[in-house]
Amino acid sequence: MMQPNLVTSNAHHGLPTHDVVLILQTDPHRGLSTSQAQERRVQFGPNVLPETVGAGPLLRILRQFHHPLIYVLLVAGAVTALLREYVDATVIFAVVLVNAVVGFIQESRAEAALQSLRAMVHTDARVVRDGREISITSEELVPGDLVLIEAGDKVPADLRILRETELRVDESALTGESAPVVKAEVELPEATPVADRRNMAYSGTLVTAGTAAGVVVATGAVTEIGQIHRLVGAAEALATPLTAKLAQFSQILTVAILGLAAVTFALGLLRGQDPVETFNAAVALAVGAIPEGLPAAVTITLAIGVARMAKRRAVIRRLPAVETLGSTTVICSDKTGTLTENEMTVRKIWTPENSMEVTGSGYAPEGTLLATGGATVSIDDDAALRWTLLGGAACNDAALNRVDGRWQATGDPTEAAMVVVAAKAGIPPDRVGAELPRRATIPFTSERQYMATLHEWGRSEHVVLVKGAVERMLEICDSQMRADGSLRALDRAAVTEAADRLAAEGLRVLACGIRTSVSPDEFGEEAVVGATAFTGMQAMLDPPRAAAAPAVTACHSAGIAVKMITGDHAGTARAIASAVGVLDRTDSTSDQVLTGAQLAVTPADELPEAVQRASVFARVSPEQKLRLVRALQQRGHVVAMTGDGVNDAPALRQANIGVAMGRGGTEVAKDAADMILTDDDFATIEAAVEEGRGVFDNLTKFITWTLPTNIGEGLVILVAIALGATLPILPTQILWINMTTAVALGLMLAFEPKEAGIMTRPPRDPDQPLLTSALVGRILLVSSLLVAGSWWLFQWELTHGAEVAEARTAALNLFVVVEGFYLFSCRSLTRSAWRIGLFTNRWLIVGVGVQAMAQLAITYLPAMNLVFQTAPLDAGSWLRIFGIAVAISLVVAAEKWIRARRWSP
Repeated sequence: MMQPNLVTSNAHHGLPTHDVVLILQTDPHRGLSTSQAQERRVQFGPNVLPETVGAGPLLRILRQFHHPLIYVLLVAGAVTALLREYVDATVIFAVVLVNAVVGFIQESRAEAALQSLRAMVHTDARVVRDGREISITSEELVPGDLVLIEAGDKVPADLRILRETELRVDESALTGESAPVVKAEVELPEATPVADRRNMAYSGTLVTAGTAAGVVVATGAVTEIGQIHRLVGAAEALATPLTAKLAQFSQILTVAILGLAAVTFALGLLRGQDPVETFNAAVALAVGAIPEGLPAAVTITLAIGVARMAKRRAVIRRLPAVETLGSTTVICSDKTGTLTENEMTVRKIWTPENSMEVTGSGYAPEGTLLATGGATVSIDDDAALRWTLLGGAACNDAALNRVDGRWQATGDPTEAAMVVVAAKAGIPPDRVGAELPRRATIPFTSERQYMATLHEWGRSEHVVLVKGAVERMLEICDSQMRADGSLRALDRAAVTEAADRLAAEGLRVLACGIRTSVSPDEFGEEAVVGATAFTGMQAMLDPPRAAAAPAVTACHSAGIAVKMITGDHAGTARAIASAVGVLDRTDSTSDQVLTGAQLAVTPADELPEAVQRASVFARVSPEQKLRLVRALQQRGHVVAMTGDGVNDAPALRQANIGVAMGRGGTEVAKDAADMILTDDDFATIEAAVEEGRGVFDNLTKFITWTLPTNIGEGLVILVAIALGATLPILPTQILWINMTTAVALGLMLAFEPKEAGIMTRPPRDPDQPLLTSALVGRILLVSSLLVAGSWWLFQWELTHGAEVAEARTAALNLFVVVEGFYLFSCRSLTRSAWRIGLFTNRWLIVGVGVQAMAQLAITYLPAMNLVFQTAPLDAGSWLRIFGIAVAISLVVAAEKWIRARRWSP
C-alpha cells in the first residue's frame, strides 16, 4: 500500500519522471491494474472536493435574529402589541421577518462558492489501466493513474506530464496567467511557483492544444484547486462597516433606552405616582426612543443604491456591500480584463529599416500604422513590413469573427493580435488565405520555439513563413529584408537592441521571417534553420482600458489606494501599472513591485508594512492573494478585491467586499463575490465607490434626522414624570409620529443625489463611529429644542384654556412640523439647505405633501380624533407651531454656519 505522505506532497514537479513513477508505484505505459485502482480508491477516497459541513437551515435562520438592532425592534414590537397597537406591531414584526429572510438567502448564496468548486472539477477522464485505454468519471481517478488528455479536455486531476505533443493549457482560472501555457516534460526546481510549472497539468484547467499522457499525483482535496477550496472555506465573511457600526450603535441605543425607561419608572415611584401609570409612561418613553423606521430606511436606502449601481453596470449580491464600497480605503485589482481589455493587441512593429506605432485596441480590426513622424504607413512601400504582417497572419491558427456586433477571437490571443494588425494594414484574413494558401505546417513547440508554414505563392512558387521567439529567430535567420525587398546580412545586434527596448516597455515580442524558392519536398526544419530572411518584429500587449487611468486617478483623489495583484509576469504588470497610474512614475524604488517569490520569503511580521508600500504584486499564488488581503486588513484598511478566476475566490471571500467579473469571471468567483461587474471594467468600481459613498451619506443623514425626534419624545416623557405633570404626548401619538414621518419624510432622504466633491474627500476612517461628535452635538441640540418647544407649547395651550387633547395635538404637530423643517437641513450635513436647491430631490416635496395630508387627517377627522385622542386646532395654534419650527431651523442653520467657519482653512 502507498504511503499517503508521498501522494500529498506537492513537489512532484521537482523530481525526475522516473522517480515520480517509482513513488506512485505505477507503470508509465500500462498504468495501474484494476486491483491497484480499487485498493487506492479505498485508501484515498473519490476524486472530489470535500463538502463543508455548515450550520443547518434552522440555525442559519435563527442566526439572522442575533443582532442588537433586531433585539430593539423585537422589544418595540412587543411593547407596541402590549399597547394594543396591533397594526404597528405587525409592521415592526414584518420588518424583522423580512430582514431575517433576506439575510438567510444571502448567506445561502455565499455558501454556493464551495459547491461551484465541486462542480467545476467533475468531468470524464480517459485512463490506461491494465494496458487498455478506458473512459471513467473523474471521481474514480486515483493517484498513479495514467491519464490521456487532448485539446478541449478539462484536466481531471493534478498530473505530472510524462509525454506530450504541442501541449498548451489555459490556466488563467487557476493562476491568472493571461496566455495558454506551453507544457513540456522537463524537471524543474522544487521552488518553482505553480504558474511556472511547465511539467504539470492541474485539475480544472483546460487543454487548448496538443495531446499528452500524465500520471495522477494528487486527487480531491490535495489538488491545487482543493487547496483553494480549503482557503475559500477558511476565509472569514467579515462584517461590513455599516453592519459593524449599526451593531455598535444599536448596543448603545439599547442601553440608553432601557436606562431612560428605568430612570423614568424610578422617578415616578419616588414621587408616589401610581405604579401602573408610571410603568405605562416608561413604556411610552421606550416606544418614543426606539427608531422603528431605521431598519426600513437602511434596507430601502441600500436597495436604491443597488438600483443606481445596476445602471452603472455593477450588480450587488449583498445589500450591505453598497455601503462598504463607500468606506473602501484600498482597491486590489486584477490586471487582465479589469485594468486591461483582455484582448491582446499589437502596439508596435519594427523592421530593419523602420519602426511604427499601431493605433486601435482590442480585436476590432480598426486602426492604422503610423511612422515616427505620425504619417500613415503603407504596406506597398515596405516589403519587409508586408511580409512581417503576412508572416504573422498566415503562419497562424487563430480566427477572427464578429458575433452580436462584437469582434471575438478564437485560438491563441497572441496569434489573434497578429491577424487583427494585418487586417488594420489592409490584409484581412480572407485575403491572406486567398493569396497564400497553406499546404504544410511545422507546429510550435517549447523546444523548437517557432512555427513555420508552407504556402503557395503565385502560380508555381512556394514560400515558407516563420514566426517565433526573437532569440530563436536570430539563430535560424541568416539575412534580413530591406524595405525594397532586397536582402542583406543580418544585423543581430540591432535586432537584439530593438527587442530589448520593446520588452522593457512590457511588450510581448515575436519575430517573423521568410524563405522563398522552396519546393514542397524540401519543406522541413532543415529548410528553415539557417536559410530564412528576418523581416521584422511585432510587439503586443493586452492594452489598458481607456477609462482605467482616469478611474485610478479619481480613486487616488478620493484617498483610495489602488494595488494591482496579478498572476502575470512582473515586467508586463509594471508596464500596465505605469500606464494606468497605479505605479508612481516619480518613485523609482524597487519595492513598488513585489513578486510572489519575494512575498514567500517575507516574514509574517514584516508583510503588512511591505504590502502597504508596494503597489504591484506579480506572479502571486492564491494563498498569497489571501495573505495580501489579510495583511492590508491588519493595517486597518477596508479592502475591495477584484478577481475573475478560481484562484481569486479565497481572497474575494476574505475581502471586505469581493468584486467579480461578469463577462470573463468563473462561476466560483461570482459566487464568492459581493458585487459583479457586468462590463469587467475598473472604472465601474470607481463609479460604484462613488455610489457607495452617497449611500453612506444618505444613511447618516437619515439617522441624524430621526434621532432628535426619538430622543425628544423620550425626554418629554421623562420631564413630565420628573415634574409629576400630565404627559404632553401619548404612546399612540408617539407611534403615529415615528411610523408616518419615517416613511413619508425620512425615507425621502434615500433619494437624495450625491453631493458635489464626494470623490475628492478621503474615505471614512474605519474606526470612526457612525455619528461624529459634531453630528451628536447637533442631534442633542435639536432634541433639546424640541423638548423645550413642545413643553412650552403644551403648557401654553393648557394655560390659555385649551383641553388636554388640544394641547397634546399641538405638541404632536409641533414634532412633525419641526421634523419637516429639519429634514431640509439634513439634506446636507455641512452646507446650508438653500445652497443645495429646493427641487433637486422632488421626492422630498412629495413626502412633505403626504405628511401634511396625514397631519390634517389626524387633527381634524373625527375617527382619527377618537383613535389617537386628538382634537382640532385653531389658526393661533398653527402659528405658534410654525413659529417654533422656524426658530429651531434658524438655530440649526446658525450652528452649521459657525461650525463651517471654525473648520474652514
